[in-house]
Amino acid sequence: MDRVRNSSATESETFQVVVDSATNGSRLTSHASNADEGRFKRENLVLAYKTLGVVFGGLVTSPLYVYPSMPLKSPTEDDYLGIYSIMFWTLTLIGVVKYAGIALKADDQGEGGTFALYSLLCRNMDIGILSSRPSNPNFSLVDTMFDEGTEKQSRLAKFFKKSILARRLLLFIAMLGMCMVIGDGILTPAISVLSAIDGVRAPFPSVKSSIVEALSAVVLIILFLLQKFGTSRVSFLFSPIMGTWTLTTPLVGIYSIISHYPGIFKAISPHYIFRFFWRNGKEGWLLLSGTVLCITGSEAMFADLGHFNRSSIQIAFFCTIYPSLVLTYAGQTAYLIKNLNDHNDGFYKFIPTTIYWPMFVISTLAAIVASQSLISATFSVIKQSVVLDYFPRVKVVHTSPSKEGEVYSPEVNYILMVLCVAVILIFGDGKDIGNAFGVVVSLVMLITTILLTLVMIIIWRTPPVLVALYFSVFFVMEGVYVSAVFTKIAEGGWIPFAISFILAFIMFGWYYGRQRKIEYELTHKITLDRLRLLLSDPSVQRVPGFCFFYTNIQDGLTPILGHYIKNMKSLHQVTMFTTLRYLLVPKVAPHERIVVNKLGLKGVYGCVIQYGYADPLNLEGEDFVSLVTNSLLAHIQGSSGCLPSSDPTIQQEICNLEEARSAGIVHIRGKTRFHVGKSCGWFDKIMLAFYEVLHSNCRSALPALGVPLPQRIEVGMLYEA
Repeated sequence: MDRVRNSSATESETFQVVVDSATNGSRLTSHASNADEGRFKRENLVLAYKTLGVVFGGLVTSPLYVYPSMPLKSPTEDDYLGIYSIMFWTLTLIGVVKYAGIALKADDQGEGGTFALYSLLCRNMDIGILSSRPSNPNFSLVDTMFDEGTEKQSRLAKFFKKSILARRLLLFIAMLGMCMVIGDGILTPAISVLSAIDGVRAPFPSVKSSIVEALSAVVLIILFLLQKFGTSRVSFLFSPIMGTWTLTTPLVGIYSIISHYPGIFKAISPHYIFRFFWRNGKEGWLLLSGTVLCITGSEAMFADLGHFNRSSIQIAFFCTIYPSLVLTYAGQTAYLIKNLNDHNDGFYKFIPTTIYWPMFVISTLAAIVASQSLISATFSVIKQSVVLDYFPRVKVVHTSPSKEGEVYSPEVNYILMVLCVAVILIFGDGKDIGNAFGVVVSLVMLITTILLTLVMIIIWRTPPVLVALYFSVFFVMEGVYVSAVFTKIAEGGWIPFAISFILAFIMFGWYYGRQRKIEYELTHKITLDRLRLLLSDPSVQRVPGFCFFYTNIQDGLTPILGHYIKNMKSLHQVTMFTTLRYLLVPKVAPHERIVVNKLGLKGVYGCVIQYGYADPLNLEGEDFVSLVTNSLLAHIQGSSGCLPSSDPTIQQEICNLEEARSAGIVHIRGKTRFHVGKSCGWFDKIMLAFYEVLHSNCRSALPALGVPLPQRIEVGMLYEA
């Protein structure tokens, strides 16, 4: 966006020079503008090349497992022509029109994906548990965007604001989308690597499937063990590998078309689809459970928007990925028309013998790269869920100093590894995994369609006719796919539902417990008047030191404060009540990161540290203390409106601050638990007990700020449920 604004500014300056200056001046500015435009195009081309290794791994490797996943029985030439026609129009409508043409425009300040759509809707409708405005009272871009979205809300937006049921349904849809993306991170590595290594069995039929499964498991274990080093160290290999795959597979496809069935492209005509369903009926509908896999990975095109930009993703998709897939599937179909019963190994069988082993190596490497892209996407989704308090806190490590989106979570990594290996060893049949994969792909697409429709109505104010056209086409199309894959629940399709149910239960249990805690704290909060009364007690002493007292609420102070003062009979000389606040925006501007203010009592201040869901928690120990202290000093000096040297009150306040800091830093946070009494209902007893299990096993929020252990104090308190 900065480049676009700079370019626009240059154009306006050029116009002024042309009016006020001679011809030579206008030529110079014209050349400068052309140079900027040329540089921008080159940067987009470089980014487009990089997207091959990160964004499109899952989509472009789908030919490995699409045909083997189809439950074909004695297929005919007309069947294959109908299947290719379905795949061509699926790629065209969903890939080209929906994702590349529409979804990429629905970014949340540069971030994409299901959760970005949810946060975009919440911010514009001013709903959800998280604030959409920064605490900084100064004018900001976020305020401007928020005001524009809420000045004239649509009827649908007002309905969501009034209906708690509608808001909960929207939250459920977003959670389901996130769970399905995580399920994608489990199934993509399993089916991609298994399908690629299964190519060993074509030249060596004696190799048992158990050996292929064991080799696949070993490859995945090595891949997961390498995650802690970050993708940056090996990512320079990703794009060349995927570039080679994207180039070679369509070349093989062209060779196959010429050799086997040159008239394959007549199947582009939609009437082959109608003929296919007319002839096959229910069996044709059931085949959609395998056909849908041709568009797998298309969601990554939208979800990885934050790592690149719209133009680069569109260039890569339109110029390389889409033509590559159309030609590769055409080549596979042309081969199968002449070899009707080879569909169980629809990829390797159509590879010419002379280049079989090079293609085997390329396909295996491409499958690993595709796995890596989905694993990285899973880490990003988990990180976003954690910072927005929808998921228990896990350790999140930023593996690259320059790429904010490159994260790694040890706990999540090893859980993914165990689940991936288990899926391969327990459900080694590629068709069972394909059935499970189909459920994930179709549901994520349907959820994106629903959220995009809401964005069109509430935010874009798209004409109703266009909204109806979009919704009817894609909802019906994807709904038919979903209905087909649901018939495979008993044949592996239950796997993502089991994973999603467990994840959704964890997310809802955590969300419910956190909401109950916030409700309790807001009900029993300590007001400034109450704090003044507590400190007026002669037995309460102000002890030396600088204390960061963490609180989850901003409208008042945490009840733990009253519990602490009553029992410890003390409060530090300088106490900073600190709130970590996550906003429903991807990133917060650096000047809005830390907001401090006086609370009207001697040595007592408030501090809000603001993060977006794509921001890294990169403040460490002394850096954190220094940043907050400097912000406080600037606030003290600026609030008086005169020079610090001329105001003895300010001098004394600054002196007290420095003295407190030199006496020692301490960080105090509550360690709260629910006391579930007999009066609680059975639902509260189950959910709060489950929350306590999660809370006792998750990580503290303080290590994320690099707080040293000797400086940490935890104050225990029971909250009555």
